[in-house]
Amino acid sequence: MSDSYDFKSIERKWQDWWASHRLFHVERREDKPKFYYLDMYPYPSGELHMGHVRNYIIGDAFARFQTMNGYNVLHPMGWDSLGLPTENAAIKFGVHPIEWTARCVASMKEQFDRLGISYDWSREIDTSDPEYYAWTQWLFLQLYKHGLAYRGPGLVNWCSKCGTVLANEQVVGGCCERCNTVVERTTREQWFLKITDYAEKLLDDLQLLDRWPERVVRMQEHWIGRSEGFSFTLDIEGHGERMEVFTTRIDTVYGVTFMVLAPEHPLVSTLTAGTEYEQAVRQFAQDAMSQSVMERTDEATEKRGIFTGANAIHPLTGARVPIWVANYVMMDYGTGAIMAVPAHDQRDFEFARKYDIPVVPVIQPAGEQFDGATMTEAYLGDGEQINSDRFSGQPNREALEQIADYMEAEGMGRRDVNYRLRDWCISRQRYWGAPIPVIYCDNCGIVPVPEEDLPVLLPEGVEVTASGNSPLSQVPEFMNAPCPACGGPGRREADTMDTFVYSAWYYLRYPSPDEDRAPFDRDDVEYWLPVDQYVGGIEHATGHLMYSRFITKVLHDLGWVSFREPFASLFTQGMVYKDGAKMSKSRGNVVTPDEINDRYGADTGRLFSLFVGPPDQDSEWSDEGVVGAYRFLWRVWRLVTENIDAWDGDFAANLPDAGSDEQRAVRRKSHQTILKVTSDFEEMAFNTAIAAIMELSNDLGAFADRLNPEDAADRAVFSEGVRTLVALLSPIAPHICDELWTRMGLEPSLFEREWPQADESLAAEETVTIVIQVNGKLRDNIEVPAGTDMDSVVEMALEREKVIRHTEGREIAKTITVPDKLINIVVK
Repeated sequence: MSDSYDFKSIERKWQDWWASHRLFHVERREDKPKFYYLDMYPYPSGELHMGHVRNYIIGDAFARFQTMNGYNVLHPMGWDSLGLPTENAAIKFGVHPIEWTARCVASMKEQFDRLGISYDWSREIDTSDPEYYAWTQWLFLQLYKHGLAYRGPGLVNWCSKCGTVLANEQVVGGCCERCNTVVERTTREQWFLKITDYAEKLLDDLQLLDRWPERVVRMQEHWIGRSEGFSFTLDIEGHGERMEVFTTRIDTVYGVTFMVLAPEHPLVSTLTAGTEYEQAVRQFAQDAMSQSVMERTDEATEKRGIFTGANAIHPLTGARVPIWVANYVMMDYGTGAIMAVPAHDQRDFEFARKYDIPVVPVIQPAGEQFDGATMTEAYLGDGEQINSDRFSGQPNREALEQIADYMEAEGMGRRDVNYRLRDWCISRQRYWGAPIPVIYCDNCGIVPVPEEDLPVLLPEGVEVTASGNSPLSQVPEFMNAPCPACGGPGRREADTMDTFVYSAWYYLRYPSPDEDRAPFDRDDVEYWLPVDQYVGGIEHATGHLMYSRFITKVLHDLGWVSFREPFASLFTQGMVYKDGAKMSKSRGNVVTPDEINDRYGADTGRLFSLFVGPPDQDSEWSDEGVVGAYRFLWRVWRLVTENIDAWDGDFAANLPDAGSDEQRAVRRKSHQTILKVTSDFEEMAFNTAIAAIMELSNDLGAFADRLNPEDAADRAVFSEGVRTLVALLSPIAPHICDELWTRMGLEPSLFEREWPQADESLAAEETVTIVIQVNGKLRDNIEVPAGTDMDSVVEMALEREKVIRHTEGREIAKTITVPDKLINIVVK
C-alpha cells in the first residue's frame, strides 16, 4: 500500500531543498550551450491570480526542459515597479508607492516560490531601486547627447483623472487603460525620444524576426506604417503661411476640390484668429478632439467638418481651394493636412456630398464616362487619366510618375517617404517614476545632469495624489538645483519617465545586476544575449516590444552591444477566462494561486494551466478541470508508490532483448512518449505533451496490474516506463516528481538530470494500418508489418473484396503509395 499524497509537505520540502542547494543559480559556463529564457516581468500592483501565472508556469516548464536537455539556462525575474500602474494601485489603497511596491514584491515573490518557479533570485531587479534607475537616467543622457531625446511641443494623450500624459499604447478604446477616463488629445511641451530616426531600421529588421509570431510582425509593420508618396506645399491666400501635405496618390492631384486640416493642426487657430469663423471653428475642433481616435477613424463614423474661411492655392492650376477642418483627419499621420479628392476617396466623397463640395474625377476605367455630379461613390481603381491638363489620356500609373517628375522639376515638391510611427513621448506628470535628469537654467537653457551626479533621486515623503500638477514641482528642495554648467540657480525637470522606458532595457541588466560601473557588463551581455525565448502578451506588440527593439538598436549603433535585435524568439500566450470573461479582480472572477496551492497543491495548478489548451490561445478556467488534474497526480503517485517493490534500480541490465508482446508494447509506448513529449515541448505544445504522458501512465497502470514481481524482465520494463514517466512529467509538476524520484532511490533533483532519450527502433510500430483508396475515396484498409515493401502491399490490396468491387473491369491507370500509410489506386 502507498502512503498518502501529502502535497503540502512535499511541496514545502522540495522548495526548501531547491533553495538550500541554490539549485536555480546560474553562472556563465563554457562547457554548455547557453539559453536565455525570459518572461515579461510584472507590475507589482497587487497579488497574482491564475490568469497572470499561466505565463510564468509556461516559462518555468520550458526552462526546466531546456536545463534537462543540457543548456545553461538563465531564467531571471524582476519587477516593473516604477510607473503609472503601481502608483495608481498605491493611491487606490491609500498607501505610499514605496511601501506598496515593497509589500507587493514580497507577496508576489512568495507566490512564485510556492508555485515552484525556477527563478535565479540572485539576479532580481527592481526598476524603483535607485541602482537600477540611475542607469535608466544614464541611458536618457546618452540619447540626449546623440540627438535622440528632445523637449518640444507635441500632440499627446491626456488623462485628466490621472493627471498625466499617456503613451498611445496606454489608450484603449479612447480611454485611459488604468482608470477608463476618456482621453483628450492636446498639445503640450514634453520630452520625446526620436524613435522615428530608427523607423527604417525597425522596419527592415523585422525580416530578422523569423521566430516571432507573424501576427506581431505584421502589427509592428502596420504601426511603423511606411508609405512612399509625394510631399508638396500650397500657399494660403491672404496669409504668409504655407500648408504641407503628403499623398501616396499624386496622380489624383488635379481632382483636389478642398483641403482638410486635422482639428489639432496649428493652422486651425492661425487661419481663423480674429475672423468671423474663429469661435465656431474652435468649438468644432474641441468637440472633435474629445472623440477617441478609434471613433474618428471608424469608417462608420459620420464625417463632420467646418469651413475655416481660408483658401489654399492649387500649385498646378492656380485655383482657390477651400480649407476645411474635419473629424476624420488625424494629426498622427502625414502632416495632419490632406488634399481631398472626393472622386477617388470614399471618406472625401461622403464629406463632399454632405457639404455640397464639387467632385471632379481624374481617373476613369476604359469604356466609362464619369460625371462628378452623378457619381454615387468614389472610384478607387486604376484607369485613364482625365481632367488632368497635359497628363490626360494615359494610364494613371504612368501619369503618377510624370506628375511627380514635373512637380519636382518645378520645385513644387518632392518624392518622399512617410511613417505612421511618431516619436515616443516619455514625460509623465506623476511622482512614481525616475526623474528626467536635466536642469533648466535661465542663462544656459537645458543642461543635462552630469553622469557622475546620477542618480537624480526621487524624493521621499511626497504626497501622492491622482491628479493635479507634477508632484515633484511642489517640492522646492528637489526642484531647486545649481546649474551644472554655470553654477547659477536652476530648476530640475518635474516630470518623470514613463514605465516603458525602464522595460525597454531591463533584459540587458539581468546578466550583471550588480554591475556598478556601467548599465551592464559587456562580456556577460555578449554571452547571454540576445534572449533566446521571450514570453508575454500580444498587447505589448506595438509598445514595449517596439521600444525594446529601438533601444537595442541605439545601443548597437553606440557600440555597446553587437546584436541588433534583443529577442530571437517570441511567444505570446493566451488569456485565461472564467465565466466567459477575462479573469480580472474588477470582474470578481479571479482564482488565486494560494487558493489552488492550499486545496490541491502547486503541481495541480501548474498541470491544469498547461493542460487546459494550447498556450498561445485563450482558455477557459474550469474547476472540474482542476479536480481532474489533481486526480491524475494522485494516479501517478499511486502508480509509483504502490508498486515500489517492483522498482528495479538496475533495470537497464535486465531489459529483455525481445520480450513478450506486452513487454514490447510497453517499451514501445515509453519511447514513443519520449519522442512525442520532446517534440511538443520544443513547440511549447504542453497540452498535447501532457495528453501523451497521461496515455503512458494509463498503459503503465494496466501493465502493473498484470506485472509478475518474480519476472526480472517485467520489473525492468515497468521500471524503465515509470522512470520515463516521472522524468517527462517533472518540468510540469516538479515537486511530486522529485519526491517520487527519490523514493525510487535516485539522486535529486530531476532539474539536474538528463532528459530521457528515445530509441527510435524501439518506438517504431511493429505493424501499421495502411489506408486503401480508389480514385481518392476510402474503400478499405490493411494491417501489415511496418516497413513492408509497398509493391507487395499493392498486390495484397488488389486482392481484397472491397477493392475488387471498385476496380473490376476497369483499367488501372496508376497507383500512388505513401510508405506505411496509404495506397491510392487510380482507375479509368
